[in-house]
Amino acid sequence: MDELKTLKLNYKNTFKIAFAFFGILMIWQVYNTYCPIILEKMLQELNINSTNYIVGIIMALDNVAAIFIMPIFGSLSDKTHTKFGKRMPYIAIGMLLTIIVFPFIALMCVWNIFIGVIIFMMLFLIIMQSYRSPAVALMPDITPKPLRSKANGIINLIGYFGGVFATILGMLSIFKLNADSTLTEIQNKILWPFAITTAVLIIILIFLILTIKENKMVNDTKSDVEYGEKLSETIENINDDNTLSKKDKRNLFIILTAIFLWFMSFNAFETFGSLYFKNVVGDSTMYSTMATVLSIVSILTFLSCSSLANKIGRKISILIGLILITIALSAIAIISINSKINYLDINGNVLLQWKLFYIGMSILIGIGWALININSFPMVVEYSNTKNLGKFTSYYYISSMLAQSITPILVGLIMDFNTSGQKLLFIYSASMMILAIIVFIFVKEKIKLKDRIEKNKNEKRKSALEKLGEIDD
Repeated sequence: MDELKTLKLNYKNTFKIAFAFFGILMIWQVYNTYCPIILEKMLQELNINSTNYIVGIIMALDNVAAIFIMPIFGSLSDKTHTKFGKRMPYIAIGMLLTIIVFPFIALMCVWNIFIGVIIFMMLFLIIMQSYRSPAVALMPDITPKPLRSKANGIINLIGYFGGVFATILGMLSIFKLNADSTLTEIQNKILWPFAITTAVLIIILIFLILTIKENKMVNDTKSDVEYGEKLSETIENINDDNTLSKKDKRNLFIILTAIFLWFMSFNAFETFGSLYFKNVVGDSTMYSTMATVLSIVSILTFLSCSSLANKIGRKISILIGLILITIALSAIAIISINSKINYLDINGNVLLQWKLFYIGMSILIGIGWALININSFPMVVEYSNTKNLGKFTSYYYISSMLAQSITPILVGLIMDFNTSGQKLLFIYSASMMILAIIVFIFVKEKIKLKDRIEKNKNEKRKSALEKLGEIDD
């Protein structure tokens, strides 16, 4: 713990680069909220049955492409050297292309061109995945390993404000969509959330270009980052050529497998959540409410728990998060299979007791997801060195994107070919989260929990004695 005192997080730079993540989460939230609804209604207008399965395939195709795109651009950015840095060129160009392409998804819906919606969805996701690895790798580029959970908490904090902004748009009555919404009603409402978030992304791009001087940031933090390599939590030291020991390879494999499983769970809810609340509960805005609560709670957790890993370790922090989410998903799953439940009052609004129930479950999910997000990415890049951060960032996203490629199709099939339909969504999600817990338990940490607790006690004693010494002086 003494060594950690010599390393200080540069909050100013961390906040700056976090706005790239703000833009990413904002755009993703709009995409995940509205695209499934667009696809379902347009497919119904084309008299196509089994819409869950087809929506799942369409929502997954972009992620399949991302599995191949992200490692390429992650590795390319590792090897790039320009006067603007090695990550910023990809971030700036990627955001600019996103600004051009994203609004056309809504425009194609307004113009009732189904193939156009599909094409621009694919283009949008390919562009997003091409700059996501460089954007995320910029944080560990300038942050020593022991401080990355805290920095990642800040990155997620700012990013989730983007998600909150997008979900608030979905809660406004002028954007409200429900089970009875016609294609015409969707077309009348769909353009504004896409246009507004695109305008915000333009502002973010200008801000990043004007404020981030990547090469200077890297040079200013070079000595701290190099020192941080000596404090790595890998079981054995990483060689210059990044050859990992068998124990560390095993650990990395387990971590990536667990990431795959918890994204299998979370993305199923994320992809079909708006449809579930529109068709099963009867009000799509309940999903926006849940997403907003989840985001706000995650933000509060980022603020209060970003240093938790230094006290109890990243593994225990993630396990707590996984357990909280499993409890919430299981509770919703049990409720959803009860066909006698009436969710709405006579005016078509969700009854108060059910609003409170879903908000309560959102709180658990928000705390759990924040604890997972703060610590999982730093756990993966712990096995990298300064020369291949983009590559290891891609490993993290390959696991998550592979899950997001498979899970929409799998859960779509389950819902389409079972009489319970979308009521099975949360049973599926809860099951995948339980599997993630079982796998993640086998991760081995370099420092055991009891040793961390003892270190924290010693540190507090030492700090108290130092303060006492200052008073005596």
